[in-house]
Amino acid sequence: MKYTRLTKEQFEELHQEFINFLATQSITADEWQTIKENTPEVAEQELDVFSDMVWEGVLKKVDFLEHISPQQIHLFSLNETNMKVISIKLKRDIDLTTTEGFNWLRENLLNDDVEFLQANKEYTKDKNLDKFTLIQQGAVITKGDLFTYFNKLIN
Repeated sequence: MKYTRLTKEQFEELHQEFINFLATQSITADEWQTIKENTPEVAEQELDVFSDMVWEGVLKKVDFLEHISPQQIHLFSLNETNMKVISIKLKRDIDLTTTEGFNWLRENLLNDDVEFLQANKEYTKDKNLDKFTLIQQGAVITKGDLFTYFNKLIN
């Protein structure tokens, strides 16, 4: 398995897609029930293959990621050949994950306690796996509003 298995809730949301996936392999509902009961390891493999297929489809469409921690914000623009990263670090004890902390940042962007860094990072051999790794580390998929804002601000 390349990524992680979808959660029970995600499988429930994608119930129809999973049925279609099984149908492409000529597996009927009755046959699926038999597979689950008699060869659970095969059922597990099917769940893993479907999960990887879903993740591939999602990751292919991801253009922006954000990772906000108490003292730092990392904003990623995921281009075709590399990712552009904007990093905002605080030199004072303010929690950016709170409304108050984020509001402080908005009002104090030019404060000496706010440091901006930017870089380009090349992908490894597998761009989607790089994106997935960032998500596993806590980044979330966004439309890129924060990235666009800060990119205009510092460039």
